[in-house]
Amino acid sequence: MSGKWPGGFITKTAPTVVGPVDGEGGSASGVWTLDQVADYEKQGLWPKPLIPRELYAWGENYKSVLGLGDEIDRSSPTQVGALTNWKKPTAGERSTFVIKSDGSLWAFGRGFSGQLGLGDTSDRSSPVQIGSLTNWLNVAAAYAFTMATTTGGELYAWGKNNVGQLGLGNTTYYSSPVQVGALTTWSKIFCGKNHALAIKTDGTLWSWGLNSLGQLGLGNTTNRSSPVQVGALTTWSQAAGGDEFSAAVKTDGTLWTWGRGVNGQLGTSSYTNKSSPVQVGSLTNWLQVSCGYRYGVATTTAGKIYAWGFNAFGQLGQGNTTGTNSPVQVGALTTWAQSNATPEHVLAIKTDGTLWSWGSNGVGQLGLGDTTNRSSPVQVGAETTWLTISQNGYGGFRKSFVLKTP
Repeated sequence: MSGKWPGGFITKTAPTVVGPVDGEGGSASGVWTLDQVADYEKQGLWPKPLIPRELYAWGENYKSVLGLGDEIDRSSPTQVGALTNWKKPTAGERSTFVIKSDGSLWAFGRGFSGQLGLGDTSDRSSPVQIGSLTNWLNVAAAYAFTMATTTGGELYAWGKNNVGQLGLGNTTYYSSPVQVGALTTWSKIFCGKNHALAIKTDGTLWSWGLNSLGQLGLGNTTNRSSPVQVGALTTWSQAAGGDEFSAAVKTDGTLWTWGRGVNGQLGTSSYTNKSSPVQVGSLTNWLQVSCGYRYGVATTTAGKIYAWGFNAFGQLGQGNTTGTNSPVQVGALTTWAQSNATPEHVLAIKTDGTLWSWGSNGVGQLGLGDTTNRSSPVQVGAETTWLTISQNGYGGFRKSFVLKTP
């Protein structure tokens, strides 16, 4: 007995799936029932077609941080190399990391604190592979430190560690990935400027690093150099870290924030610091949140974008530079698919694959061919094949990284 499936042939052998991170580009063999296939697809374990993705960069190129092999700033999207197998990008403050479709992890930019994970403190002007592992799942970066998880549930850290932001129980800097503890239940990782947040496979939320303003959500302002659980809930789905505050979304679609609140960046209609999670409004359809320098941006399942907090550069997208301490919708559109707040500007992709930007633009980081700030969303070029914005880290300072199909 044999048959055809959309990626290979079914045979009499036992059903197996072989593939790189997230199953993309993998293969399946054996005899599968429709129920088995459906179950694997639901878990995200069924092989997916290999989607070609190019990496584009623009903005400030100090020390060749755009990965283009030179130090020339770009005010329009420029492709990094010619490869089409990039998958998950994250931008630190002066360094960038991208996981490829084969599960390998690559880095470029500043390396002064060992944050590139290449065993030294040298800068790199083009992508260089970190080690030889091919099972990287998620990566996050911030100010000179980096965190990443593997498909095996391991958590690794490297770079700056002056306040314990690597979670290794000390304040020693490392220039190569070091495993955080021995657990194999880590899933998602997120970085604030000097602190980290992580979600385990059981839905629990953990934090460590700088906690001077309660950004760890632990009810106090004590720094932590090892992961500490935030409360006892097991319903966290996504998180984000800003300069001195944090945000997270639960599985019930509610949005929560904590940490510094002086600029309204907590979105709780006040300017008060909070050292434990506080719910933002009453909406229950939040999908994704990101944090910049004292402001937040979030999308909903209804395709809306909201922003709040500091607004000196127009990064709230309201057509002005007035801050607010509660979420305000960006325009009236319901076609936004994803968004990401960098320290001073915002990038967003619509459901039609178009890319939009707004906020600070002093070195061309909006990708609009000039250096003029924008306080409302403006489309970047005319392409409709943009796929993924750099995510998970407090980074992208004065620069942008986005993936698109050829």
